[in-house]
Amino acid sequence: MRAPPPLDAAGVPAGVFNLVQGDGPCVGVPLASHADVDMISFTGSTRAGIDIARNAAPTVKRVTQELGGKSPNIVLDDEAFAENVAKGVTAMMGNSGQTCSAPSRMLVPAARMDEAIAVARQTASGITVGDPQGDFVMGPVVSGAQFEKIQALIQKGIDEGATLVAGGTGRPDGLEKGYYVKPTVFARVTNDMTVAREGIFGPVVTILGYDSVDHAVEIANDTEYGLAGYVAGADLEKARAVARRIRAGWVAINDAFDFGCPFGGYKKSGNGREWGEFGFHEYLETKGILGYMPEAASSG
Repeated sequence: MRAPPPLDAAGVPAGVFNLVQGDGPCVGVPLASHADVDMISFTGSTRAGIDIARNAAPTVKRVTQELGGKSPNIVLDDEAFAENVAKGVTAMMGNSGQTCSAPSRMLVPAARMDEAIAVARQTASGITVGDPQGDFVMGPVVSGAQFEKIQALIQKGIDEGATLVAGGTGRPDGLEKGYYVKPTVFARVTNDMTVAREGIFGPVVTILGYDSVDHAVEIANDTEYGLAGYVAGADLEKARAVARRIRAGWVAINDAFDFGCPFGGYKKSGNGREWGEFGFHEYLETKGILGYMPEAASSG
């Protein structure tokens, strides 16, 4: 395969962009700890982010991080309920669930849990899995290690008593090899269960019940993460009021998306922001210069 042309061929001045390939110990540690590197930006796991911050601390360099998440998706009790449950399940399966901001914790009114289960089961049954070059909704996960981690967490959900609505352990029918995971939905999950607290980074939805909007917000915020949040409802003002109470750096109402909106996390989901104007601020230093104006100009 021919290597892609260098960025300077596209008009970027030579030396502005440099690529060094390697793993964390061989490349990440020297970059994070080197005194001549002024800033480190990292996207990945919370565990790795902590190591990067620790390595960067002696040089007091700026560090921005977009780390893990366990994002709540509060589905409000209204006429759009069934549609929004289906959308939530479908959204979770994108990129085989390997999205840090994925809506992995779906919160529904406890009184409508059975309805949510029926909709989620039907939706999951329509998500096809197979070769990503074919006509399928979902491909494999990234590696064997990730496949095994997801399988162990699905089994943990079963062992801890969550209701398995769809999917489960093992590969989908007809796929004997490859890191394919069944689109999985758990219901009647409580927020102390492992599948509700740990980042699975796979196609696994957990459905939790709430008794009131206040209770939903309480559950949503009961996590060490705060990368993203979601609210789905027919009443936009009510949805906005709920969104303002979610402790996350990025909250989407009714599938809204805009690269101009700042993206980044609270708590163990990181620090700093990407996208839009705020994304540039992380890479800039602010300098104040006093006494710069000539005396004649300043007095006139």
